[in-house]
Amino acid sequence: MKLIQILKLAVVPILTVLSFVSTSNTALADYLTSEGSGGNYRYELWSTDDNNYYYLKIWLYEPSPQSDPYTTTTTFSSSREALIYFDCNYAKKNLAECSQ
Repeated sequence: MKLIQILKLAVVPILTVLSFVSTSNTALADYLTSEGSGGNYRYELWSTDDNNYYYLKIWLYEPSPQSDPYTTTTTFSSSREALIYFDCNYAKKNLAECSQ
């Protein structure tokens, strides 16, 4: 009987901690929002699961999709802001937003 009580005391807290760890990993997932290209580059637009932050993974257009990104940007507060950044800095588009 004591063995069962000891197991309950040891197993329940361990299972609780493991469930919190797996839940927190799920909560931190990022999601691919869109893909595109411009100039000599292609991008993937990623967002956090709460859509509070966006960032770009940018590749030279030639490498295979499995290659590491050429660069990963810092975060942006909107997808529009991230895509304008790409258009101005990589696709070399002449947008009104580029001069800001």
